[in-house]
Amino acid sequence: MLPSGSDLGRRLHDYGPGLVAAVAFAGADIFTKLALAAGTDVLTIATVRSLLGVGLTAAWIALGRAPVPLTATERGVASAVGVLYAGIIFCVFKAIELLTVPMAILTYFSYPLVTGIAGALLGVEKLGWRGLAAAAVAFAGLALTIGANPGDVSLAGIAYALAAAACRVAVLLVSRVWLLRADARLSTWYSGLVTTALFCVASLVLQHFVPPVGPVGWLWVVLIGVTTTTGVAVLFVSTTRIGPFLTALTMNLEPLLATVLSALFLGELFTPVQALGAAVMIASLFAFQLRR
Repeated sequence: MLPSGSDLGRRLHDYGPGLVAAVAFAGADIFTKLALAAGTDVLTIATVRSLLGVGLTAAWIALGRAPVPLTATERGVASAVGVLYAGIIFCVFKAIELLTVPMAILTYFSYPLVTGIAGALLGVEKLGWRGLAAAAVAFAGLALTIGANPGDVSLAGIAYALAAAACRVAVLLVSRVWLLRADARLSTWYSGLVTTALFCVASLVLQHFVPPVGPVGWLWVVLIGVTTTTGVAVLFVSTTRIGPFLTALTMNLEPLLATVLSALFLGELFTPVQALGAAVMIASLFAFQLRR
């Protein structure tokens, strides 16, 4: 039976922010590839994106309800997380530079699996045989996707994507322990300041800034900042409406959306075997998180 208008409206209200976040981050993945094609490079994109992110986060805080100030410990942890975020941003952008967008994002999305396994080893959460089985199948799907055409895959790109996943795992575990009760807007603000400072210092020390060619190239760079910051903001809304578990489940749509968008706008296609591996991994991601 089809849902009534009121049921559909309620579901859109509850799940809409998570869906918007998945679309925003998938869009940012595509814009990154387009910006790189317009002549800029990873450090420049990361620096401009971080500067825009800090400004938009300040507006996000100013326009919302007054946040509860963070404790000294929370501020310190959020600042440390900023270092990890810098690693995520740089490594994801490098992976997208060296790989197709679907391959980069699918490899990066090994982080929910690694987070669950690491959390179980550290005693943060429980992981039964169903979770281990789903994780094993998901990694098999990823291996199938990567190994289907090994000659066409950049090992450095895979390494960058896995490094980004490792940084993401650390962020999730640290946030779960020390930032669980912190206002996400302020933790994002403090971490964003550190991330931006790191990229700006790197650009100044290396005297490195490679602007994109033409206004269209600048449009892609600006859209990266807008979409990533929007994604973070609506993730905060989604978490308050449906909780972190269902929000994380919804975010598994990002690699699927990135694959579809990259086929439409970049002409990046999986072979049938790679598509099978990707489908297995995405399905197993859902199964892994639904084990709870």
